[in-house]
Amino acid sequence: MTYCKDRRAFLLIDAPPDVRDVPTAVDWKTAGLTVHDTNGAAYFPRLKLPDPTNNFQLRIFAPCGAIAGLYARTDAARGVWKAPAGVEATLAGVQGMVYKLSDPENGALNPLGLNCLRIFPIYGAISWGARTLVGADAEASEWKYVSVRRMALFLEESLYRGTQWVVFEPNDEPLWAQIRLNIGAFMQSLFRQSAFQGKSPREAYFVKCDSETTTQDDINRGVVNILVGFAPLKPAEFVVIKIQQLAGQIET
Repeated sequence: MTYCKDRRAFLLIDAPPDVRDVPTAVDWKTAGLTVHDTNGAAYFPRLKLPDPTNNFQLRIFAPCGAIAGLYARTDAARGVWKAPAGVEATLAGVQGMVYKLSDPENGALNPLGLNCLRIFPIYGAISWGARTLVGADAEASEWKYVSVRRMALFLEESLYRGTQWVVFEPNDEPLWAQIRLNIGAFMQSLFRQSAFQGKSPREAYFVKCDSETTTQDDINRGVVNILVGFAPLKPAEFVVIKIQQLAGQIET
C-alpha cells in the first residue's frame, strides 16, 4: 500500500480463495483483511470464466483483472469521476460467480465496504459496489467512494505534473496568479465535462494560491502551496487536496 500511496495509485484486492460465502466474507473484511487504506478496494466473490489455455473450460478467477479492465473502460467512456458500478459496469466474458449473492446479502456486505459482484437478468455479470477499503458506513470517511478517491488521485497527479514549471520562477504574487489561472482553466475544462457537482464553477471547485497558502516561511524554504477543492457529490461541499511544489530556486 505504501507503493500505491507514493505513486498515487489504486490497489485492487481479491478475497482469498477460501472466502466463498457471506459469513466468511464478513469475517475476512472485518477481521482478516490487514490492509486498510483509502487507496484501495476489495471485491467479492470470485468469477467463473472460460480458460482459453484449457479448451475454454470454465475456471475460477480472482476478480481483480476484470475490475481493472472495468475501471479502464469506465475512465475512457465516462471519466475517472464516474463510479465503476451499476448496470453499465458489465464484466465482459464472465459466465458465473462462485457464490450468487442475493439482495439482502448485498445489503449486508456493501455497508462494510466490500464491493459485490452480481449476476442480473438482461445485464449479466456486473459490479454492484464502488467503495474503498475505508468505505464502511461506520467510518464516515470522505474517501468512502472509489470514484471520489480516484478523482482526487487523478487531480493530485495531474496538477503536480502540470505545475513543475514553477521551480525556477520567483515565488511571489505574479507566480501565484499564474498558477491560479492555469489550474483554474484545467478545472473549468473538467467542470464542462460534468466532472463535478454544481451549476456554476463557484459551486463546483475552487483554486487558492496566495500569501495565505504560501507564507513567508514557505518562501524562505523555497516551496509554494496550492489548495484545490472540488465537489464530487454535492454542490459546494468540497474535498480539498494540497499540492506543494519547489519554487524560487536558483538555477545553476
